[in-house]
Amino acid sequence: MPATPQPGRAAMTQTDHQPSTARRALGEIRTEVAKAVVGQETAVTSLLICLLCRGHILFEGVPGTAKTLLVRSFAAALQVDTKRVQFTPDLMPGDITGSLVYDSRTAEFAFREGPLFTSLLLADEVNRTPPKTQAALLEAMEERQVTLDGRPRRLPEPFMVAATQNPVEYEGTYPLPEAQLDRFLMKVTIDLPPREAELEVLTRHSRGFDPSDLAAAGVRAVAGPEDLLRAREEVRRVVVHPAVLAYVVDVVRATRQSPSLRMGVSPRGATALLNAARAWAWLSGREYVAPDDVKALAFPTLRHRISLRPEAELDGLTADAVVESVLATVPVPR
Repeated sequence: MPATPQPGRAAMTQTDHQPSTARRALGEIRTEVAKAVVGQETAVTSLLICLLCRGHILFEGVPGTAKTLLVRSFAAALQVDTKRVQFTPDLMPGDITGSLVYDSRTAEFAFREGPLFTSLLLADEVNRTPPKTQAALLEAMEERQVTLDGRPRRLPEPFMVAATQNPVEYEGTYPLPEAQLDRFLMKVTIDLPPREAELEVLTRHSRGFDPSDLAAAGVRAVAGPEDLLRAREEVRRVVVHPAVLAYVVDVVRATRQSPSLRMGVSPRGATALLNAARAWAWLSGREYVAPDDVKALAFPTLRHRISLRPEAELDGLTADAVVESVLATVPVPR
């Protein structure tokens, strides 16, 4: 990442040195996704980081910004199974976890898997469903299992939730509870595209681009679960200097002391920031974590873990502004 990263923007796009086999394979995913999705390099890299960290990701943006197409293209390039759930106000926990179905031939109840049993779950408009169903998703995200009739059932590996949500001011949305937000490794904002990117989208559609046919768009499988397993092993070998560890702790603790916040970042948030910075350092071709990695990943990993005071929100303060202020005040190690 560059020395002066922007909050959650396209700071996460380049690599530095000769990549390993796993790094090269995962890096090619960006090229394949770009065949179907225009101008979402940061979102693609964020998906890669979350997969490397065994984390989950939350995309926020207005409808129609290719969030669903992005996840489908990513799954096709990585060659993993993916399922989509449209979250609605009447969605029940059993609709996503699965249920026991009576089999008249055996006179027994058999478990029928729900859409959670996949490698990459697209939870579309996750904040449109009631808290009871969100709680069922929370167990899957944290424990990587679902419990039905008192029996835990393991989810496949890899498993990741890529959730999308509309801005909270949209009608018919339920705010996600803090406990569930904390389970997302990263929250990435999908902005409306600039004029040039939007023109490219229309140009592709005018030439016959069909979002439902990724093969026709030329999206190929360039990596697989075995590449991901090797990559995770290599990420674990990335060195973190004690001074960088202390920097992560100081950044997180500074959020708890901010007068603008009702709630600062938890220790889980510190772990998330460290893991994300480590994965980004590996993607960049380095064997160590630099302070700039921590600064660049602070925005997507911390923005959803802090809660503003009502008076701060009335003054127009944002979570990104608080993170930026914290980064400006915490001394950076040499």
